[in-house]
Amino acid sequence: MKLLVTGGAGYIGSVVAAQLVEAGHQVTVLDDLSTGHADAVPAGARFVEGSVTEAADVLPGMDGVLHFAAKSLVGESVEKPGRYWAHNLGGTLALLDAMRSAEVGRIVFSSTAATYGEPERSPILETDPTRPANPYGASKLAVDTALSTFAGLYGLAAVSLRYFNVGGAYTGEDGRVYRERHTVETHLIPNVLAVALGGRDSVSVFGTDYPTSDGTCVRDYIHVADLARAHLLALDACSAGEHKIYNLGNGTGFSVQEVLSVCREVTGHEIPAVMCERRAGDPAVLVASAEKIQRELGWKPEHPSVRDIVADAWAALPR
Repeated sequence: MKLLVTGGAGYIGSVVAAQLVEAGHQVTVLDDLSTGHADAVPAGARFVEGSVTEAADVLPGMDGVLHFAAKSLVGESVEKPGRYWAHNLGGTLALLDAMRSAEVGRIVFSSTAATYGEPERSPILETDPTRPANPYGASKLAVDTALSTFAGLYGLAAVSLRYFNVGGAYTGEDGRVYRERHTVETHLIPNVLAVALGGRDSVSVFGTDYPTSDGTCVRDYIHVADLARAHLLALDACSAGEHKIYNLGNGTGFSVQEVLSVCREVTGHEIPAVMCERRAGDPAVLVASAEKIQRELGWKPEHPSVRDIVADAWAALPR
């Protein structure tokens, strides 16, 4: 298939683009490089530098879209909500209109567990209430609503994948290594590994009094290679007139302290930690039920251990 990957120069988008190329698809990456990196675009993909609002120029002849282009910093979304509504919802609406004009009827959307907000139970099901606690999650949920509308009105074939915590690195068949390298890093594992590399003095642990086994937050971690593979399955699962939603997670939670312990073991470094007060809006436990995507698409994580995720992320870092 001929496929457009928006945001394909970013961490997750580049891994998906690499796996698509390896599967024999003709891939075009559209990215404005505001947070992505041109050298992350797979060698076998065509690269077009530009905004998702300019997708109309590259959509003709495409068979489908995998949509990653978005703003994704929770804290920034609270400070600048207009930017998140404009980019995440406004950009996607422009993309959907361009897809209609070009008669491209298939899309896989990069959604998020932030659409659920504070969950009522764990593990979280796709049918559980969506109550996002920040503009980032709200803007992603609004896109899900738009996809349902376009599917019902225009026959769009859409799949939304709601990620939990993504980590690790991917080595392509060409030997290229795809890894996290955000300018502003908010994810736990890369921040912990930065301490081991000497780039930071310590890592902050926000909250030690949660109702969990060791008092720290529990999160669901998924390897980026497993996550990317789910997108290829979702592409084949798209059905005209339907908008399907799947959680993507490991189904097992790991506390901040457990992740710290694994990072210390993998790196051989002490990794000092500073205990801090809770952050507002941080749920105690966020774990996905991935039973639906396992049942319907046959997907399951091949790297379920958080140690695999940390080890691959550590090995990929430049020394």
